[in-house]
Amino acid sequence: MGWLAHSFARALAGSAVLACVPGLALLAQEAPRDPAADRVSSIEIGELAPAQIENLVTLGKVWGFLKYHHPRVTVGELDWDAELFRVMPAVLAAPDRDQGNHALLEWVTRIGEPAPCSPCAEARSDAQTQPEIDWIRDEARLGGALSGYLARVHRNRPTAVEQHYVSFVPNIGNPVFDREKAYKELEAPDAGFRLLALFRFWNVAEYWSPYRELIGENWDAVLAEFVPRLVAAREGVEYRHQMITAIARLNDGHANLYGWRDARPPTGMGLVPVIVRFVEGRPIVVGDLPTKSSAAQNELRTGDVLRALDGQAVEALVQAWSPFYAASNETARLRDIGYDFLRGAPGPVAVEVERGGERLQLTAARLPESEVDMAVAWKHDLPGETFRLLTPEVAYLKLSSVRAKEVEAYVRSAEGTRGWVIDIRNYPSEFVVFALGQHLVKEPTPFVRFTQGSAANPGAFAWTEPLMIQPKEPHYEGRIVILVDEASQSQAEYTAMALRAAPSARVVGSTTAGADGDASRLALPGARTAISGIGVFYPDKKPTQRVGIVPDVVVRPTIAGVREGRDEVLEEALRQILGSERPDADIRAIATAAVGGR
Repeated sequence: MGWLAHSFARALAGSAVLACVPGLALLAQEAPRDPAADRVSSIEIGELAPAQIENLVTLGKVWGFLKYHHPRVTVGELDWDAELFRVMPAVLAAPDRDQGNHALLEWVTRIGEPAPCSPCAEARSDAQTQPEIDWIRDEARLGGALSGYLARVHRNRPTAVEQHYVSFVPNIGNPVFDREKAYKELEAPDAGFRLLALFRFWNVAEYWSPYRELIGENWDAVLAEFVPRLVAAREGVEYRHQMITAIARLNDGHANLYGWRDARPPTGMGLVPVIVRFVEGRPIVVGDLPTKSSAAQNELRTGDVLRALDGQAVEALVQAWSPFYAASNETARLRDIGYDFLRGAPGPVAVEVERGGERLQLTAARLPESEVDMAVAWKHDLPGETFRLLTPEVAYLKLSSVRAKEVEAYVRSAEGTRGWVIDIRNYPSEFVVFALGQHLVKEPTPFVRFTQGSAANPGAFAWTEPLMIQPKEPHYEGRIVILVDEASQSQAEYTAMALRAAPSARVVGSTTAGADGDASRLALPGARTAISGIGVFYPDKKPTQRVGIVPDVVVRPTIAGVREGRDEVLEEALRQILGSERPDADIRAIATAAVGGR
């Protein structure tokens, strides 16, 4: 739908008047245009005054509140992006808070009062998270008239409301934002569209993130911080830098800025064909990446601890890059930095490393990205077949190549072993939560419960009943040892929760990425992001987001272990199955044979 037919001339007061307002220049036009058609908001903003920042923050919150509460918006009658651009010039022109509130009041008055509801929606007292909307009743900030209007909109929510800009996946409940306009071609959006991107993402997190209380800082303050930063981000790359930095403040590993290589440093289309992983808090080479060419000259070796790149200390680089990496915890942030640590322009890079107690100055060659296979870097499981017997007593299954239709065959092949190592230091190739889990329990067993959002109460998340695993023959009788680490994220974490429900199961490894729950994608002007869409908790309501899957036995790789080619997590899994009486030399020999000299 295009712009509303009624005029906004009183608020605009003519472009000639607005051109005199500090910080604002409205492009000359006879009437507002539809940004969906033109991809131009016609709003360009200079340096913002403090009152303008405050009024834009209020605009972003009021616009988002009405988007998910006013019946004319929730039924799809109004183009809400266009409405933002309609009211923004008047808000920017206001010299103080009172005039800004007055501009908003004139705007909402034209939108109209909501009809009285019968019956009206009521907040659930047993919800895990309640909406944070007390601000709409803050008359000192909003003025009595605007505050009263927002309170009436909230009070008159019908019980059977449908959300035009949000729907929900059947039987799962995570939000779907497929009616948001993507404006895909906007590589360098104008100021209006940059603020639209910020307001859209901020309000999606405010009303549809099940983990809003885990952000770790004041979400309102984040909005106020990034309003001037997005206004100042006139170049396309700076827009993406500011958006990914804002997104990262949500502390949700599903949230990122997808589709742009220049969105976060280091940039460039070249990769050194080695795998870098943070071990004992330091970036270390843990292996090689397959390449299409054998011509690359690379002086780096497995076990090298990186100290500097082109003369810059790695500690300084990590500190500078970290704000651009969206993650639920620091373990996952360092994981992602490690994936791209040696990225840059194709060609040589000077690398200082620590090897054998010495510091060496080496040269590594970055190959074109198309020549390097990064898939190996995203998992820490064993090379070779999906299922195998490590010894006649120990079965092994890695989920990075698991096939659901083969699960029963895996179970039968594992029969008679003392224990089964299930490796989830990866991302499962197929969904096997129930297909595998049902062979590990003897009675119906709860393993998870969710929180889901509410169309009638945006911002509220209610508990579901625990989800159960139903038993199925054949039943595996031995001990289950589940391997996890920072590579385990989302579906991998969910799978670990399910398999952990087996009575004999133990989790070995280190804390996982802490980003659980189905991801909900969100289009932004010229970009894409996502959030975790449903809350995922253990049956006793213990959290997983940001916390991750906490192992029963914590084992982390060591620098010494990497240099010796050991898999110390697998070694502990073998001890759990074979017993402490088995000599360490035997345990290490079995693990070394399984690794195959990696």
